[in-house]
Amino acid sequence: MVDDVGFVPGDGPTSGISVTLTAGTLQAIRERVGRRGVSAYLEKAAQRQIERVNLDELIADFDKALGPADPEAVAAKRACLTGGDSGAGAAA
Repeated sequence: MVDDVGFVPGDGPTSGISVTLTAGTLQAIRERVGRRGVSAYLEKAAQRQIERVNLDELIADFDKALGPADPEAVAAKRACLTGGDSGAGAAA
């Protein structure tokens, strides 16, 4: 059985399941990827959600060990990554 083996998200054989979605959500997915792309879309969405949860847990562990990040340092790093203004010198 596939569930007995430890695979990381995105790895291993495929396995069919039944998923219930609201009509609006399913319609929005089908409009983006067509009827035959729904499974691949949901696979990628699930992988991104797992990554987000794992990152949230990592951040929580970091905050617990070292305290919350300095907002000005975060803004400066964000500016470096996005090429934008950090907003650190902006008037309140």
